[in-house]
Amino acid sequence: MRTKKIKTFYTPKQVCLKDIEKKSFSKSPLKPLLLMEYLKKNGFDQVLEFSDEFPAFNKRDFLLAHTRNYVNDFFEGGRLSETNGLPWSLELVDSVCYTNSSLYHAIRYACDHPETLTFSPTSGFHHATPEAGKGYCTFSGQVIASRKLYQEKGLVGAYLDLDGHYGNSIPNSVSYFPDIEQAIACHINPKFKHREYHNDFKQELTKLTDLIREGKVHYVVWCHGADSHEWDDLGSQCTTEEWIQCSELFYETIRALEAELGRCIPVTITLFGGYRKDDYNSVLSLHATDIQKAAKILLNVDITYETMVQPRIIQNQFLSLSNERTSDQIKRA
Repeated sequence: MRTKKIKTFYTPKQVCLKDIEKKSFSKSPLKPLLLMEYLKKNGFDQVLEFSDEFPAFNKRDFLLAHTRNYVNDFFEGGRLSETNGLPWSLELVDSVCYTNSSLYHAIRYACDHPETLTFSPTSGFHHATPEAGKGYCTFSGQVIASRKLYQEKGLVGAYLDLDGHYGNSIPNSVSYFPDIEQAIACHINPKFKHREYHNDFKQELTKLTDLIREGKVHYVVWCHGADSHEWDDLGSQCTTEEWIQCSELFYETIRALEAELGRCIPVTITLFGGYRKDDYNSVLSLHATDIQKAAKILLNVDITYETMVQPRIIQNQFLSLSNERTSDQIKRA
């Protein structure tokens, strides 16, 4: 039986405040703090158990997924330090040492305590390449975590990457670190849009459950990015209902498989993308909804919460303008 708390690997040290609000399109370095405040405000404290004693990663850890040249250059603020698309600062350097560590320790804890659902409120991983950052991602946190767990414990993972953009960091790293193919046996990135997106994800989940049954996957990392929502500034795949259905499908699949196998499966939740200049609370609301579904389906804990995703302002303005033009055309006719 699962414990009734989600162990959450969060420290304010994994947040970067400097220059992000005013100079960065992506608010990912702020997201852990913004989401923790949002969850507390909306009554999620009842299901979250915080752990903030995990240590920061050091340069040696990042060499598990990146070249020495890139790691040294980023830490020193060199020419590669802003290839991630974020304004460089020493505060950012400090924060990514904790975000990447948060993911690793959350997965490791879930593996050691399968009955406990774990949560790493982090993002900024899945576009980084061995030689540079990319797409608001600095270091490949999944590659680091999984190579560490494979080398330390022989554990093999699966990543369900439902971010709105293809997560390239794992396949791009194979030529540098071939054992990734042993450390990560399954990497799901659904294709298409709307119903086809949901169906593709469902088919991929079937493959994953077979791997778990066969003992070829030991832990699962759920990365449900909010930028797959159709009103995200950079997304397009899912309506609100479809986005929530993906969460429900994942957690229900895990619950059914656990009942079949008679044991808990190590599961870690993380965040990944989400971009709304007009209403960032819509991003936070999707992530909160995912936590609500996890609590209900896997832990049998009810959290009273209503998803609040606002249509994009620019879309509303466009529709209003279109309606005015249509009305004018009717009058002229």
